[in-house]
Amino acid sequence: MATSLLLVSAILLTLLIVWMCLHSRKRRSGEPPLVTGWLPFIGVTLDYVSNPLGFLRETQRKHGDVFTCVIAGKYFTFVTDPFSFSAVVRQSKNLDFQKFALSFSRRVFGHADFNHPLFSESYREVHGIFRQTLQGAPLQQLAETMLCNLQTVLERGLPCEHDWLEEGLQSFTNRIMFEAGFLTLFGKDAGFLQAGGMSGSRICMQKAEQDFLVFDRAFPLLAAGLPISLIAQAWRAREALAEDLLHDELHQRKCISDLILRRMDAFDRMHLDETGKARTHVCMLWASQANTLPAAFWSLYYTLRSVEAFTAARTEIDSVLSGQLFNNQDQTIHLSREQLDSMAVLESIIQEALRLSSASMMIRVASDDFTLTLDSGQTAAVRKGDYVALYPQLIHLDPEIYPDPTEFKYDRFLDERGQRKSHFFKNGRRLKHFLMPFGSGASECPGRFFAVYEIKQFLAVTLWCYDLQLCDADVTLDPDGGRVGLGVLPPSRDVLLRYRRRTNSTTGQ
Repeated sequence: MATSLLLVSAILLTLLIVWMCLHSRKRRSGEPPLVTGWLPFIGVTLDYVSNPLGFLRETQRKHGDVFTCVIAGKYFTFVTDPFSFSAVVRQSKNLDFQKFALSFSRRVFGHADFNHPLFSESYREVHGIFRQTLQGAPLQQLAETMLCNLQTVLERGLPCEHDWLEEGLQSFTNRIMFEAGFLTLFGKDAGFLQAGGMSGSRICMQKAEQDFLVFDRAFPLLAAGLPISLIAQAWRAREALAEDLLHDELHQRKCISDLILRRMDAFDRMHLDETGKARTHVCMLWASQANTLPAAFWSLYYTLRSVEAFTAARTEIDSVLSGQLFNNQDQTIHLSREQLDSMAVLESIIQEALRLSSASMMIRVASDDFTLTLDSGQTAAVRKGDYVALYPQLIHLDPEIYPDPTEFKYDRFLDERGQRKSHFFKNGRRLKHFLMPFGSGASECPGRFFAVYEIKQFLAVTLWCYDLQLCDADVTLDPDGGRVGLGVLPPSRDVLLRYRRRTNSTTGQ
């Protein structure tokens, strides 16, 4: 009986494979080389997932600057020539990002289908809120609020004396940046604003941070298509965050950002259910934290590991802040937008940290059959429904563009005068796209300016006010490759940090 079952199973499996092979896609005239792998449907998924950068480099060597790969049953056309990235970004008529992004977001966060005609027109208004609240004067106000919250959170965690404390650097960064960022966007509850009521608020914030990290750790599986209902911990964490962000809860908070207030008003007018509204705010929370937390970690980690980076950063910070007078009871730091913009060393450190840790993939979906023309003049026919992908890490770790590409060089983005450097070359030609941690075109992060500001503020406040040391400065950390394609990679593990109030007299202490 068992032998018969095995025989029947083998026959059915063989027939299935034969059917899939007969009905598999064939390359048409004008289309890029088709890389199918040897397993139907799976294609080259395993090769790609195990080492995306190595796989793409090798496939580029074999097939040229554009090729189509079968990955998990979908067809991805990769454009690897950095001079042709603009050709993809400009194809808004034939390549759609918004529908793809909203469908992905709905699957992961569980909010309404904003691609549906019932909501699509109203959602354009919601998307426009980013531009209205994350640039110009509103950006300045948001940055000032973030700086105030950063100092409040940092100060609360330190004793009055100059004793050394120890904590994991990732834990330290997540704790400070998550709470300060949360308070900046979603405001403070009554307990936070009342004297002596901060402990209860802190407990709630610890729970929110824990829920966020649980959900975020499951994000690669959710992005791969696994339903959240199959990941019970992630589902509970998402729903717990949503409960905290219900509109009834938010209306009781003070100092909510204009960005969130306008989104609340827009979603109220769209007549979404209350849980659906809250889930859009969970999406906003994730977007504001998921890449900022690891970017802040790597920026501080590389600064503390490099004597040159640490010295240059502190010199710049002291130069900017040394004119401020501090009272021993109130040592609040103020940084104008002009001062933040002037911090070229900190910006170079952040850019270099992002270059080394960012591994996002920019994806568009072909809305119709069309022909893509590359910078070289080569053409590639793309089918409707196919994905067109750019992988910026091919640029970020290209040794011709960045000599010694795996090494951290704090001044890589500074010219010989110590000013911002924006001229990078390949094959003797200047690159338009040389650093792309925030995407480009329709997929460019609308909060990129605020993200850089808040990481600058984090570095400035910590290095100005505190002595910090890595307990093992020689340890080398690798990024966690499990999140490749999703943005800034977190560290594969934490490292121990020692910190205390700064003893240098510059701070007035």
